[in-house]
Amino acid sequence: MRKFVLIAATAAAALGLAACSEKTQDAASETATSAANDVATAASDVTTTAAQGADAVGDAANKAVDDAGRAADAAADKAAAAADKAGEAADRMGDGVKQGARDAKNVLATPTATATPK
Repeated sequence: MRKFVLIAATAAAALGLAACSEKTQDAASETATSAANDVATAASDVTTTAAQGADAVGDAANKAVDDAGRAADAAADKAAAAADKAGEAADRMGDGVKQGARDAKNVLATPTATATPK
């Protein structure tokens, strides 16, 4: 009995499919094609958006590296200028010490007047 019911249901389904009009089958085919096209378009949009996002991240990273390089160059220039100024100040100080030593030597080398007893 179960086999008979199963066979009858299968036959009814087959007859139902055969009874579908060609117009209905065409509409179903168009709907399936349209859905497939929509999925393909959405996948393409996702791919494009992901690529644009990756490009934006890459551009931001490159800009950050460039900005950091410029900042490092500016800091190095300032450090070099400060070192030059410190060197010039040390030279002036050394020159002053040398002059002070020469002056002291000259003062010590000059005979001083001695008091004569009366």
